[in-house]
Amino acid sequence: MEKESRKVREFRRREQEILDTALQLFLEQGEDTVTVEMIADAVGIGKGTIYKHFKSKTEIYLRLMLDYERELNQLFHSDSVAKDKEALSRAYFAFRMGDPERYRLFDRLEERIVKGRQAPEMVEQLHSIRASNFERLTRLIEDRISEGKLEDVPPYFHYCAAWALVHGAVALYHSPFWSSVLEDQEGFFQFLMDIGVRMGNKRRRDEAPRVADDA
Repeated sequence: MEKESRKVREFRRREQEILDTALQLFLEQGEDTVTVEMIADAVGIGKGTIYKHFKSKTEIYLRLMLDYERELNQLFHSDSVAKDKEALSRAYFAFRMGDPERYRLFDRLEERIVKGRQAPEMVEQLHSIRASNFERLTRLIEDRISEGKLEDVPPYFHYCAAWALVHGAVALYHSPFWSSVLEDQEGFFQFLMDIGVRMGNKRRRDEAPRVADDA
């Protein structure tokens, strides 16, 4: 029994090593350039061993994406967010913007996989986790609306606004022109994160900016 358990642990350790190595190669060389054989060589195993863990490179893509969404799911259900709902926004932005290269890679891969109708069961699983994240966010946002902290609009307004800000920030990060303008990328992302945390806070819609009377 112990021998079998050790074997399972070794199987999982190798699988995680394959995933970590594949992600690094995808980010450094591009997913289209990297082959299963290249991943196997980098890990130091035979190509056939890869296929004991994953049927195709698409499955490797999706496992990486699933693990990414599970990380976010765990964050949303963490004690820190449950105790301090205001921590939700900052945690979300920090997670999504903390690794713009990985975010962009997964966004690009998902669009390709869905369009190609590849591995539909795993795609359904990915979307199920994301739906769970959305439900958790919706409940937390509804709580803050009822507390008078956020504007009383459909919760998805807040969620989609956060997504749009992150998506735009990542596009900016990868823009050949704007990336050269952002001399202080870390400072800029922190600035955006602060905007995101305040975004949607309760205010009076009928409030108009005061304009000084003409002399």
